[in-house]
Amino acid sequence: MGQPVREYLLTLCVTAAVTYLLTGPVRKFAIAAGAMPEIRARDVHREPTPRLGGIAMFGGLCAGLLVASHLTNLKSVFENSNEPRALLSGAALIWILGVLDDKWGVDALVKLGGQMIAAGVMVLQGLTILWIPIPGVGTVSLTPMQGTLLTVALVVITINAVNFVDGLDGLASGMVCIAAAAFFMYAYRMWFGYGIEAAAPATLFSVVLMGMCLGFLPHNMHPARIFMGDSGSMLIGLVMAAGAVSVTGQVDPDLLNVKAGGLREATHAMVPVYIPLLLPLTVIAVPVADLVLAIVRRTWQGQSPFAADRGHLHHRLLEIGHSHSRAVLIMYFWSALIAFGAVAYSVNNASMWIVLGIVLLSAVGLVLLLMPRFTPRTPRWAEWMVPPRYRRVAHATAPAAETDGESPAEPEEEREPVPAGINGATAIGDRSRFVEHRRAGSHR
Repeated sequence: MGQPVREYLLTLCVTAAVTYLLTGPVRKFAIAAGAMPEIRARDVHREPTPRLGGIAMFGGLCAGLLVASHLTNLKSVFENSNEPRALLSGAALIWILGVLDDKWGVDALVKLGGQMIAAGVMVLQGLTILWIPIPGVGTVSLTPMQGTLLTVALVVITINAVNFVDGLDGLASGMVCIAAAAFFMYAYRMWFGYGIEAAAPATLFSVVLMGMCLGFLPHNMHPARIFMGDSGSMLIGLVMAAGAVSVTGQVDPDLLNVKAGGLREATHAMVPVYIPLLLPLTVIAVPVADLVLAIVRRTWQGQSPFAADRGHLHHRLLEIGHSHSRAVLIMYFWSALIAFGAVAYSVNNASMWIVLGIVLLSAVGLVLLLMPRFTPRTPRWAEWMVPPRYRRVAHATAPAAETDGESPAEPEEEREPVPAGINGATAIGDRSRFVEHRRAGSHR
């Protein structure tokens, strides 16, 4: 087992390194090509930020699959399955569509059609859902038409869920990386724990996806130097969906029953996927929840589901007082709790310690969410020991003599908030959430 782990680690490092090294040149190319969103009224970043980060991520995907195809243990995935080729074909189509959208803009319905075509290409090459395990019924085999429709639906939902959540620096890539890590643990256990070869492609997809996100994150953390754009968000969404389809719809529960040594053990192992496609949805639960809420909110208001607004979960975190970095970390926390909690429950769903741990961490997460509502105030004699935000006395405004004839600076609490941008075209920070009136020469 040691050698496969080393090969996965090598694939991860190569994918991350190629993505990281390509992102710098891609940024320069995006600036030269003019692939930068204009500063809009709802944006707060001061300078246009280039997109097309998906180009570097696609390069990392190709490099990771190429390296894996020459490794001793992982090359069997390419010899025994056509799924890696199916993934690469669908990824190329969705990537090209994303690049066109980042540069010239593509209508929402055209993008939806392109997503369905990319999913259909993967289905034609064998990456499709074949059966679904249903409690009390057993394994239900799907007809080709049913499998195709379910696969296309899962791919489209996952792509748009990731695309919708891409609204803060480092948010989408970090959340997808967390989900991919949890999915890798589950798929690796299916392959090497139970010897089920059908789980091998999903394991590889998860490792490559982690490498793509880790390589891009250093360039995308706040303040972002480049956005992944639709070329990146749709790409990583499709790779995530491909792993979900592979491990959920192609691993035969009856085979797991034999490998696990009995019905009881197999039931415990397959708990997260007894409800169709539950595990793939749990590892991206936060993006999917954001997607569903956005569609309901917009249709309820009589708008198009694709209309831009500021009602996303990360925007709400900023509105209640969280900083950019804290909002991203909170979203990371909830993604990790749901994804790893589902995986831990699939390993041992009879343990009350796992349930209690999830409940306790959920309580911690709720406290973090409500923290700005309960900002503590320290005694006056101890104010010098704490950050300014915890002090009772507001910042004194500058004297009129020091403002060079300008009006005194507004207290930060009274500044008018500027709406945030969406869909990866935002670089919101602690200092840029409000319109600032600074005097010339200010060191801030």
